[in-house]
Amino acid sequence: MSGHSNRAIGTALTPESIKQSITDTDAGASDAVARYALGLGDDALVLAQRLGEWVTNAPELEEDVALSNIALDLLGHARSLLTYAGSAWGQSEDDLAYFRDEPQFVNRQLFEQPNGDFAQTIARQLIASAYFIGLYRALSASPDPMLSGIAAKALKEVDYHLDHSAQWLLRLGQGTAESHRRMQRGLDTMWVFSDELFSDDSLPTGQDAAALAGIAVTPSSLREGFDALVPRLITEAGLTVPSAPYARGGGRLGVHTEYLGPLLAEMQVLARVHPGASW
Repeated sequence: MSGHSNRAIGTALTPESIKQSITDTDAGASDAVARYALGLGDDALVLAQRLGEWVTNAPELEEDVALSNIALDLLGHARSLLTYAGSAWGQSEDDLAYFRDEPQFVNRQLFEQPNGDFAQTIARQLIASAYFIGLYRALSASPDPMLSGIAAKALKEVDYHLDHSAQWLLRLGQGTAESHRRMQRGLDTMWVFSDELFSDDSLPTGQDAAALAGIAVTPSSLREGFDALVPRLITEAGLTVPSAPYARGGGRLGVHTEYLGPLLAEMQVLARVHPGASW
């Protein structure tokens, strides 16, 4: 269990305030909580990097700004979670983002999938945002004040993210025959990675399980809310809920698709060429 469960966390939670709070109280995350936060942080970091590829490439200027803002929100979530995770091991958010190799990343595979066309990106974001809403809503009630504070702040942002992708789902699904076809193809492509989001395969056992009891959110507990929401949105858009078999998954165990390596190479190159550099 985290060493500061009774400490109040400020409402203006930022990576900097998290770091300062940990320094002031000398109470970072336990190893078990840190590994849990690392998985959530990797999810947000990898998806933020993927969405960042749309900058200057979005189909319209307003959408360029919208996707960039969503990417920045996710990057903020990642920074907070990685800062908290790193407190257990004396590592910074940059250490964890830039100086780990591919097998050490524990993000779910959905978030590393290529952007594809705009409809495919919207399909991925719809699934991701619906999942994040359930996750952060549940995590905001965690007795670990740092996790609950990060989740409560993120929840307000992912609510907007879901609305954004749901509106596009409707426009593309009910638009032209071509937009409908591409939106359905995007859903079919991304849906196979949705099941992993609710897999309990990476839950700890023994002492670690006891340390996380009541603190972490059990992934499978989020399935019912997701199933009640996303298929309804897809159907309302005149599209078909995909029925293809799910991918095997394994992201939390360091198993990834061929797409993560190139993403990390681009994200990490500057920090690795100039380690320790600052502006």
